[in-house]
Amino acid sequence: MCKSCDSSSASNTTGRRRFLQFAGLSAGALLLTGTLPGKIIQAAEKATAPPKPQNVISPDMALKRLMEGNERYVSGTSTTHDFKAEREALVSGQNPFVAVLSCSDSRIAPEYAFDTARGDLFSIRVAGNFVTPEGLASLEYGVAVLGAPLILVLGHESCGAIEAGIKAVKDQTIFPGHIPKLTDALKSAIETVLKQPGSLMENATAQNVKNSVNSLKQASPLLTDAQSKGMLKIVGGIYRLASGKVELIA
Repeated sequence: MCKSCDSSSASNTTGRRRFLQFAGLSAGALLLTGTLPGKIIQAAEKATAPPKPQNVISPDMALKRLMEGNERYVSGTSTTHDFKAEREALVSGQNPFVAVLSCSDSRIAPEYAFDTARGDLFSIRVAGNFVTPEGLASLEYGVAVLGAPLILVLGHESCGAIEAGIKAVKDQTIFPGHIPKLTDALKSAIETVLKQPGSLMENATAQNVKNSVNSLKQASPLLTDAQSKGMLKIVGGIYRLASGKVELIA
């Protein structure tokens, strides 16, 4: 954990709260699995410590750590990770410090872009990085069960789904198969910025991220409750293809 975590009493308080929350969830999971009564206490004691204690941090510290990772990625100084040790540590469970809703684009790899190790980043991906019922359920799980203190909605430049959405809105292009489900989901963001000055693609990409962030902030009692208690922050950013830099916009 970084030195600034130790120096912040507020962060430490939040961290302890998260640790206890994780411990309670772990013990609850053991009861649900029907573990024999005589073994419950022993197993619960082992389960209380999160696999990665350094991930039990406040939302602000999680965002700071995430962006510091992106700075390393951009500068070419990414950390060398010990994947063998990480695999062994994560056999018993996971407690990621961030959940990322990003596009499926093969050029966008959140784990690399933020220089994260295994067990750090809980990833939900869909072309166009918009909120689906399944994606929302996954994020609820990441926050309520795994204890992630941060959600990032990550859009990116030259998004093919946004481009298709623009063609559907402006030219009434009809795409084959189930692709219209993507363009329909992006329609609201595109129509919002249709008459704004500047690049329609860039404006629509940013608006789509903002729409998803706003949607997540209101979409679920699980997420709104975590926000109200200071246990969760939801932000949005844009990934720049050439530099790899992520710019926070929401």
